[in-house]
Amino acid sequence: MKKAPVDEVLGILKQEHPDAKIALDFEGVWQLLVVVVLSAQCTDERVNKVSPALFARFPEVQDLAECELEELEKLIYSTGFYKAKARNLKAAAQRVMAEYGGEVPDNMEDLLTLPGVARKTANVVMWSGFGRAVGVTVDTHVCRITGLLGWVPKKWSKAKNAVKIEEKMMKIVPKEDWGVVSHLLILHGRQVCVARRPKCGECPLNKLCPSSTV
Repeated sequence: MKKAPVDEVLGILKQEHPDAKIALDFEGVWQLLVVVVLSAQCTDERVNKVSPALFARFPEVQDLAECELEELEKLIYSTGFYKAKARNLKAAAQRVMAEYGGEVPDNMEDLLTLPGVARKTANVVMWSGFGRAVGVTVDTHVCRITGLLGWVPKKWSKAKNAVKIEEKMMKIVPKEDWGVVSHLLILHGRQVCVARRPKCGECPLNKLCPSSTV
């Protein structure tokens, strides 16, 4: 399958989205970790509606570490999978307090020891929280669009094989763009390359994309 040139795609998307960044609202690295955990299987818009009341009630790591699970569940109920998310967030807060002095660890290895934190969440925290990209965040938009662009096999894209897609992306995308590439693809997926109704006619990548219908 033909592959869209990575450098040209990134150049165009950077022009289209010069301020590409995470769409979640937060203050500080701990809040970032919390909202990213909440965003699993949930829209950023919904998380942004839930988080103000959550952080008003439990503003610091210690507050969440000592919270009553039932109260936490009620606050995050509308984000879905609320029981597992509440359990993981409280356990993560307890570990941050016990092992890291109340500060979210600033490296991938330690982040992955926190309950509810896998590579996707850890990559987001490392880039948007600490300004360091040690991998590429792979969400559903990144899975889909990398397949459409021919950057990864479509079977990986359809299976949402985040591990293989991240490994491939780290090989073909310049390291200085590891942090921003996911934000660029996510914005493109939300605004133009919409899953069920892609706007190929107005897509700035339609002359490069092997999946374009134009």
